[in-house]
Amino acid sequence: MARPQSKKFAGMIGSYAVIALFAFIAVYPILYIFTISLRPGDQLLSTSLQVIPDGATLNNYRELLTETPFLRWMANSLFVSAVVTISGVALASTAGYAISRYKFKGRRAMLKGLLVTQMFPATMLLLPLYVVLINLQLLNSYLGILVIYSATALPFCVWQMKGYYDTIPAALEEAARIDGCTPWQAFRLVILPLAAPALVITALFSFMSAWNEYVVANVVLQDVNMFTLPLGLKMFQGSMTTQWGLYAAGALLVSVPVVLLFLGLSRYLISGLTLGGVKG
Repeated sequence: MARPQSKKFAGMIGSYAVIALFAFIAVYPILYIFTISLRPGDQLLSTSLQVIPDGATLNNYRELLTETPFLRWMANSLFVSAVVTISGVALASTAGYAISRYKFKGRRAMLKGLLVTQMFPATMLLLPLYVVLINLQLLNSYLGILVIYSATALPFCVWQMKGYYDTIPAALEEAARIDGCTPWQAFRLVILPLAAPALVITALFSFMSAWNEYVVANVVLQDVNMFTLPLGLKMFQGSMTTQWGLYAAGALLVSVPVVLLFLGLSRYLISGLTLGGVKG
């Protein structure tokens, strides 16, 4: 009979093998795109499995950054995503708190409405949204796309924030009020720090919903100088040929802000659980 320690060791090896397999599946496409971005023009269609190809060059990155409007597209995407993130966090944090803590007429209908809106993809709303933007003269404008992105991201964010506020005891606010805080101070100084994990998820969701979106932006934005990154990268794909080197280099650079944002916010997922819970 196998000893318990041997079974435990075999189980651990099996677990690490499964983790390594899924890690490879997740990382391999990124490595492959990285390889394509380093290939010279005459090797773009090569089937070699080398991570660093023969004759590796940074010409694709140089051409992307200096001979295309890539930096302009990235600035546009950063602006749109930042505004959507800030508005999403500000509106969802306050609206979710109001729905969670206060009883008012129409509250239940509002919650059902927020839930129902998540059943329909944004593409189903393209035609009515297009008509609305035309009537408001917001077509081909940042304001128009900001309104659409914020409106489509808010229902999920509000519902999520409301659910998280429900887990925070109301006694904390009552204690703050006894200590002399106004309702706004109790919300800002006590509840918001405790809700940091939910705020982080709201920020990441709002940012990603704007950063990666293509379909709505393709309908609203028509000026090349106003394009966001998904629209800009699509320009490297033509009907007869595709600039795979530029496409791969751009795809890697697009992921950099997202990774940096996640690394910068991830620590708040745990630290936010305890902040504000102890009175100084």
